[in-house]
Amino acid sequence: MAILVVAFALVGCGQKTIEPEPPELDLPPLPREFRGIWIPTVSNICWPSAPGLSVAQQKAELIALLDQSASLNLNAVVLQVRSMCDAFYPSEIEPWSAYLTGVEGQAPSPEYDPLAFAVEEAHRRGLELHAWFNPYRARSLNAKIKSAPDHITERRPDLVRRYGRYLWLDPGEPEVQAHTLSVLLDVVERYDIDAVHFDDYFYPYPETDASGKYLEFPDNESWERFGKDSGLSRYDWRRRNVDQFIQRVYQEIRDKKPQLKFGISPFGIWRPNNPSTIQGLDAYAMLYADARKWLREGWCDYLAPQLYWPVDHPPTSFPVLLDWWCSENPKDRHIFPGMNAIKTTSDWEVSEIVRQVELTRAQSKAEGQILWSAAALAAVPELVQELADRSFSEPALAPAFPWLAEGAAVAPSLVASLDESGSLVLSFSTVENEPPWKWAIQSLESGEWQTQILLGFEASFTFARKPEAIALFAIDRAGNASLPAILETVQ
Repeated sequence: MAILVVAFALVGCGQKTIEPEPPELDLPPLPREFRGIWIPTVSNICWPSAPGLSVAQQKAELIALLDQSASLNLNAVVLQVRSMCDAFYPSEIEPWSAYLTGVEGQAPSPEYDPLAFAVEEAHRRGLELHAWFNPYRARSLNAKIKSAPDHITERRPDLVRRYGRYLWLDPGEPEVQAHTLSVLLDVVERYDIDAVHFDDYFYPYPETDASGKYLEFPDNESWERFGKDSGLSRYDWRRRNVDQFIQRVYQEIRDKKPQLKFGISPFGIWRPNNPSTIQGLDAYAMLYADARKWLREGWCDYLAPQLYWPVDHPPTSFPVLLDWWCSENPKDRHIFPGMNAIKTTSDWEVSEIVRQVELTRAQSKAEGQILWSAAALAAVPELVQELADRSFSEPALAPAFPWLAEGAAVAPSLVASLDESGSLVLSFSTVENEPPWKWAIQSLESGEWQTQILLGFEASFTFARKPEAIALFAIDRAGNASLPAILETVQ
């Protein structure tokens, strides 16, 4: 892009304007790519590593995960804060998670707020914190820990259905939808999170009986009261229940916090034969999850389809599915494919994930990825090394979400001076003196542009050698860049 430039002569420890007619400067695009990782809490498969750890151990484990994410130049973590109608934060709606303390409903001791701690520590490292909720899964029937008296399966058993290995809230019950919405809006209002995130659990994955026959989800009660006279088939009614909930969640988030993102990570296949070579579970027919509709209608800000299959497997080919999802996106929402990094602990080579990152970058309408999960990084040092050396060797901003902001912000204030050693020192602030989410500094040295990404609370940057030109952008929480402040140094 062509930008008007003010040129400065740097004299001693000061500066003054000397160029009455600014030249033009062509700036390269800012480096952008969503680089996320899931941190599951359910069944202690990632964090915390066991129930009932001391608070110090819980904090140390989470900090280690965040430090590793930041060192890999990731820019977002997706932390599971509600896995089974429980809470990883103090809540008046649902009980403390047993995966945290070992006793459902029991607060950590000494008491602290794990979600507030996670948000603060993630932001301190320049990582977005996406709060991940399971909308309807309520309890594992294999759970050895007793339910808390205020758990919804105890308080409102009329809203709960037993299906397969779990107890589920019935999505066809309006009170269930209202309850789940109240849980996530409570978090939206009380915490400085960057996004609300759903995974692939809506109506449950199909279970079979001893003979292998599919079991029907036991929603006769809600069907009789709310669906039978709807004019829809039972299956279309189930889909409508999920559609209405997704649409309502998106609108409520917009109303509460306009710049807060809503992301969904559905099963990676919408329907078999879409495209024609694809075979596998029919999420539309079996989970009643019409993720293509949510994307087409713009009811989410990003979609992260779980493309948990290898590149060279035609029935579930990673690039074929990625291309299909990108083609079903008329609202231009972001597509961040989920990648099955945990498979590198068993039967995948590390190169499979590296290759998938490269293929995602080659697809112009995909703008990042989310890795499943942080447990893979702890288990496979070779994966960490390859990602650090090849895939994520340079930092990147997350993609902008322009529909979540009114337009480009005013350029920040930029002051340049020389210190005693002759180094160029930039000092900067926004016009409102409110720190942005991040700063991006582009500098031209020996004819090549370089980019530094700083955290928003930083207010200065020193160049050992004076660049030929500098552009400074303030980046807001939705990833949108301000107009740049420009400095062309004069030698």
